[in-house]
Amino acid sequence: MKNTYQIDAVHSNLQFSVRHLMVSNVRGTFSGVTGTVIYDPDKPTETSVEASVDVNTVNTNEEKRDGHLKSPDFFDVAQYPVMTFKSKRVEGGTATEQKVVGDLTLHGVTKEVTLTVDEISGEAKDMYGNTKIGATVKGKLKRSDFGLVWNAPLETGGVVISDDVKIEFDLQFLKAAPQVATA
Repeated sequence: MKNTYQIDAVHSNLQFSVRHLMVSNVRGTFSGVTGTVIYDPDKPTETSVEASVDVNTVNTNEEKRDGHLKSPDFFDVAQYPVMTFKSKRVEGGTATEQKVVGDLTLHGVTKEVTLTVDEISGEAKDMYGNTKIGATVKGKLKRSDFGLVWNAPLETGGVVISDDVKIEFDLQFLKAAPQVATA
């Protein structure tokens, strides 16, 4: 049965990592994740997703770096405060793993991306009687595809920040209450 779920922002986040100075990964998070998923575990290829992220919530545990990421050099949150994802189709779906293809809009640029969704849980009730499910979403994208091109060369070769960015969502969803028809 197809059900509608809302992303539970309190129990969900987006993490990312990017190679820094060609020697280590810098990790960060976005906490402002919202959206809706329509999902039927018996028909996973009919899943649809719409999500948005408040880019201003970027956090790398370094205030100066976060300020730089919010600046026009990177996300330019004054002009592009939200990134969005809207699914187009699900490929190879099972009840526990799916490839979701959709449009990611970031920094004013929309590109098709493929995300792997796994660790899809069954429904569970929380202590308040709410029905929840969860999933992990992973992907990789190129910053330059979205106009995020700031960088600097290193004396030893390479650049300060890699073009490849790994992303991972840990999501919990709250099942929407059934709508009652009115006369």
